[in-house]
Amino acid sequence: MFDFFRSHKRLLQFILVVLIVPSFVFFGVQGYSRFSDESFAPVAEVAGRNITRNEWEQAHQRSIENFRRQMPGVDVKLFDTPQMKRQTLDAMVREQVLLATAVADHLTPSDERLARLFRADPQFAGLRNADGSINRDLLTAQGMTSEGFEQQLRTELAMRQVFGGVEGTAVVPKATVRTSMDALMQRRQVQWQRFAPADFAARVQPADADLEAFHRDHASRFLVPETADIEYAVLDLDTVKRSISVSEDDLRRHYDANASRYTQAEERRASHILIASDSAQAAGERQKARARAEALLEDLRRAPARFAEIARKESQDPGSAPQGGDLDYFSRGAMVKPFEEAVFAMNVGEISPVVETDFGYHIIRLDALRGGQKRPFDSVKAEIEAEVRTQLAQGRFAEAAEQFTNTVFEQSDSLQPAADKLKLQIQRATVSRTPGPEVSGVLAAPRLLEAVFSDDAVRERRNTQAIDLGSSRLVSARVVKHMPSRTPPLADIRDQVRAAVVAERAAVLARQDGEARLAAVKADANLQLAQAGPVSRAQAQSLGVKVVDAVLQAPADKLPVVLGVDLGAAGYVVARVVEVLPREGAEQADAIVAPQFTQAWAAAESQAYYETLKRRMKAEIKPLATASTASSTP
Repeated sequence: MFDFFRSHKRLLQFILVVLIVPSFVFFGVQGYSRFSDESFAPVAEVAGRNITRNEWEQAHQRSIENFRRQMPGVDVKLFDTPQMKRQTLDAMVREQVLLATAVADHLTPSDERLARLFRADPQFAGLRNADGSINRDLLTAQGMTSEGFEQQLRTELAMRQVFGGVEGTAVVPKATVRTSMDALMQRRQVQWQRFAPADFAARVQPADADLEAFHRDHASRFLVPETADIEYAVLDLDTVKRSISVSEDDLRRHYDANASRYTQAEERRASHILIASDSAQAAGERQKARARAEALLEDLRRAPARFAEIARKESQDPGSAPQGGDLDYFSRGAMVKPFEEAVFAMNVGEISPVVETDFGYHIIRLDALRGGQKRPFDSVKAEIEAEVRTQLAQGRFAEAAEQFTNTVFEQSDSLQPAADKLKLQIQRATVSRTPGPEVSGVLAAPRLLEAVFSDDAVRERRNTQAIDLGSSRLVSARVVKHMPSRTPPLADIRDQVRAAVVAERAAVLARQDGEARLAAVKADANLQLAQAGPVSRAQAQSLGVKVVDAVLQAPADKLPVVLGVDLGAAGYVVARVVEVLPREGAEQADAIVAPQFTQAWAAAESQAYYETLKRRMKAEIKPLATASTASSTP
């Protein structure tokens, strides 16, 4: 037989080519096409423009990176969830709706308005030069061009104008505010009497037959959920990290190679006097400005202590002159190059020669410096070790994951071989198919529970496959004991059944007595109820939401009003509404709450307007996006 293969090797190779190549062409190209199609498949559409899956995923990753920068210590997995991804998509749709509306309604701001906004808005103060122009060096340090910043500002202002006419014009009549405040804060003088089931429990003495019938008729009420006792092992980055050791020499090499990361950036504090002269001015005008600066420098050399006084009087920088020329601390990249070079070449207390920039002529004094020191190796050793071990663990995790996956499958009658090979801890737990809110982490992962309660795992008692829970975590489990869902026999839960019968019948007795008392009070206005006092949403008198709602919703035009409230298993309450009381601190409350109410009203109007704009711009979330966010990650 093997001789045949050797003799006909070329024929066999030809047959393999005939069989394999078409399969590759069909499945390989199809797979590639599917990948390409899914990446660029639309997840939403606004005004005829598609938002693709690729754009959505990139935007969500940018959001996660923003969270990471703003909160360095936070676990970013909290933001990488279907719910947060849907919020990202909703934000993208909103942005496109506003942009499309701004274009359709010609709301794009002019160059003049954009310039006025940049010069006047305090939020851009850090990006303005002394003459009000854009600090291009600072933009470059942030990875932006002046053209890109201008376009971003124009876009933001255009979108802001879409809602400006709605949010800025919300007017709520005082009568509407007062009516709403009454509904929220009104007080009423009330008498009431509570009929609690606990007060009637002693009158209920169920017989054995009653317990048997209740147990039989309410079997689902006492159902014990399906559970399984399991062994499980988790492979994660922390496990891999524990097996990695790093020598001190390696740590020192990392420290030396990344010295800038462990060095605090040097910052310098300077004051300056500016004689403004635009670089576009005629040479004669520039020379006059320089001469003026040189004259001031001579005055300062004779009396350097007058620097702040002269700056307040003579400097033409409106931002720093009132502070005696003080520019506070800044680092490299914050100032134009000639200014920066002069400052970082000076000693503290030194006054510079006249420095020329595009804004004019500066006289600079270096007031203080800070930073520039490298943190000692011993102070960052633990931080470096943790980082290096994490990097190495990330590199080795794929290999460990493959070993884990293969071992739990190939030696499926026990988790011990995988635990021994990778130094894992075998843990034990009892899990339910539907875990309660107190269960979290691995044991609440739907994919793990689905595998644990599968027919094969329950029947064969073999390891589940290695289940990827995301975030570099794999888990495998083995069922040790399985307990199907069942109703325990009456003998095992007799006390529980008796308590349920007593509670149910006591609630009936409470309602009957409450209804009798209600009829008596309606018939005799002189009958008093057990308790009395003012009732409001803020002063509920322990009556509960249902009773308070009934009391405040009772018609107030014909008082007193008597009413009964059936609380089911919690009993029955009879109440008499006697009078409507004035709101406590009504004027103060209106002064505080009314602006908040107006703000909420404006927000509601804006949301309603936005929904109208979505319809106008034919905004639509595609089924692909809905399917992607329908399930939650473990």
